[in-house]
Amino acid sequence: MKAQRIDSHQHFWKFDPIRDSWIGPHMSVIQRDFMPEDLLPLLQAGGIDGCVVVQSDSSEDENDFQLANAQKYDFVKGVVGWIDLRHPDVERQLSYYKRFPKMKGFRHVLQGETDRAMMLSPAFKRGIGLLASYGYTYDILIYPDQLGYTKDFVAAFPEQAFVVDHIAKPHIKDRYITDEWKSAIHAVAAFPNVYCKVSGMVTEADWSKWKPEHLKVYIDTVVEAFGMDRLMYGSDWPVCLVAASYQQVLGVVEDYFSSFSTDEKAAFFGGNAIKFYNL
Repeated sequence: MKAQRIDSHQHFWKFDPIRDSWIGPHMSVIQRDFMPEDLLPLLQAGGIDGCVVVQSDSSEDENDFQLANAQKYDFVKGVVGWIDLRHPDVERQLSYYKRFPKMKGFRHVLQGETDRAMMLSPAFKRGIGLLASYGYTYDILIYPDQLGYTKDFVAAFPEQAFVVDHIAKPHIKDRYITDEWKSAIHAVAAFPNVYCKVSGMVTEADWSKWKPEHLKVYIDTVVEAFGMDRLMYGSDWPVCLVAASYQQVLGVVEDYFSSFSTDEKAAFFGGNAIKFYNL
């Protein structure tokens, strides 16, 4: 039986210029609606069997929208939603979402917080501490300056399944790899309950001038840090379209991992996401 191939990180939205203000004029190519019927032919062309849709708006309306998409389209295998993990009544929300089997976990846009160490606040940690008992994962969306806090964060929850989104967004555009990012990634990867998505790289590169070889050293680093049983493929579509087509993003990792074993490729392109998100 052929191994399932999963895109572990993509988004759907009906574009709203006020709500989606992060999509500025410089990102005009994605200032429109992107829905499951837009993604399906791209997945099919790339030999991808299913996907995990990740929240892009911090609201419970977003959860309703993405769960409706997942219910309508079987290829949408899971949803990473948003709830206010600092809310005193967060357990009621966690319990509510258990009625939706495709709700797999949650994410908060930590990269955008003024308090760079918000993940270490007692209220946030209390919410995180409840996730495992409900079987939920947590996606860590951060910039490199937050990796030190992330190490302390994941250390506090050894039973919680975490995944670092977009290899923690190193400064690829600058065309140098910092020793600080490398050592900090290794420090976070030392915790066996932490996975990493090889995603979002082209949007951190020079959008018009990037080349696959510019990304190699970053993939080398996460392969060395996490090993092939804790890495997963993610396209970050449609955000990736500011810099690359879906096929270009997929092509980068298909070329990079072409010499890896069949089992390693099966894990990276689907098996690890299936295991992590219980798809």
